[in-house]
This record gives sequence, C-alpha cells and structure tokens, in this order.
Amino acid sequence: MFCGVAAASLLASTAAVSNAADLKLRFEYAGAAEDPSALVVNKDVEFCGKHQIFNERLLVNKENKGIKDVVVYVYTGRGGSKLDDVPAKNNTHVLENNACRFEPHIVICQTGDTLKVTNPDAVGHNANLPFFKNAAQNFLIPPGQEKSVVLEETEPAPIPVECNIHPWMRAYVVVLEHPYVAKSDENGDLVIKDLPEGEELTFRVFHEAGKIDDVTINGKAEKWSRSRFDVTIKGGVNDLGTVVVPAGALSAE
Repeated sequence: MFCGVAAASLLASTAAVSNAADLKLRFEYAGAAEDPSALVVNKDVEFCGKHQIFNERLLVNKENKGIKDVVVYVYTGRGGSKLDDVPAKNNTHVLENNACRFEPHIVICQTGDTLKVTNPDAVGHNANLPFFKNAAQNFLIPPGQEKSVVLEETEPAPIPVECNIHPWMRAYVVVLEHPYVAKSDENGDLVIKDLPEGEELTFRVFHEAGKIDDVTINGKAEKWSRSRFDVTIKGGVNDLGTVVVPAGALSAE
C-alpha cells in the first residue's frame, strides 16, 4: 500500500514539474567585454579605500559575453498583461551595505514583502529610496544596525537605491504584484518560473546601462517596442534562445 501511494505521489510530482511553464532567455553583448572600471573612493577613505570597488553598471562575462543583471518581468501596466491575483508571500529581502557597496545589486520583491537594509560595515551609510507608490525613504544606518521597509504597493519601474554619504554606491529594488520576474546571472541566463500556461503575456526588459529594444534573437533581428515583447506561454520550458544586444545600446558610463 505504501509503495502504491509513494508511486502515485511521484507520478503527480513528475506531472507537476513537466507541466510547469517557464520562460528561458540568455542575454549576450555584441560589443567587447571590458573589465569594470575602479570607482573613485573619496569618502571614509580609511575604511572604504581598503576595498576594491568597481563600476557595476554594465557587467559582461569575458568568456561568453553574457550580460549580468538584465531584469525581465511580466508587465501589467497600461497595455500589458492581465493576471489573476497572486497571494502575498511576505518574504524578507536583505540589502547589505557591505564593503561600501550594496549587495545584491538588484533586489526583486513582491508586494507584501519586507526590504531589510543592513550595515555590517564599520562606517555609517544611508539608503535613499525614492519610491513612487510606496512612501519614499532616506534613512541613516549606523554600523551594525539595520532598517526595514514594508513594500505595500507595486512600483512602475525599478527603483534606484543610493547612499548619499558614499555617492558611488547604487542598487535597484524591483517591486511587483506578482512573482513572474527574474534577473540574469553572470552568464546572461535567466528563467522565469511557474508562468500561467496558455496565456499571451507581455514582458518588459530593464537594464540600468540603457534600453534593450533592437535585438537579434537566434540570428533574427527583432524590435522590442518600449523594451517589451509578447510570448504565448506553453507548458514546459519556453526557450527564446540567445538575445544579442547591440554594443551601442548599453553604456558603462
């Protein structure tokens, strides 16, 4: 009896996995992959100057030209997709002021989540969060302390985070009403998991270094108007392949 129940459970689990609707993409840079430049550290030099701090605006893998930190998400604004309500998960996401830089560079959140900004450094930092829908924040974080913000509203675009004490520090916070979002890793790969099957969805692309609209996908030139594209989601993995971004579209400065 136990074996039969276990087998049925395994089959159900396998079926659930096989029916999962995922969107897979890889972003590749058409230009030269340059080393990120060192940033000028002119505040709290005794502490911050001990750390190697680099420009993270455009990070391209020298081995395969993959672009890191491209954000792709289901767009639900004007002219976008209509989604069923997704229950809040009430997760907590940590944004560290670590070695005089923000870590991670991009934080992805859902409404109802909490953003916890921590400071393990030996110097004070602040976090300037100019939200549009949530209450704007600009708070000091002394060494060893932390501050938390509950994200109650979706934001219309990724929100830059800056430390006004150390002006080279920057990160981004993405706040959506749904979990259908991912950012590319150091190889340019990303996967958006568990999308609703059978729906034509509109996706939006964000990268801080510039607009991604004129692209080449698997050798074919395409135009993503306003950095958006549509996909009819089928069961299983929807692999769009490699998206090549022209060198002139992105700038490290």
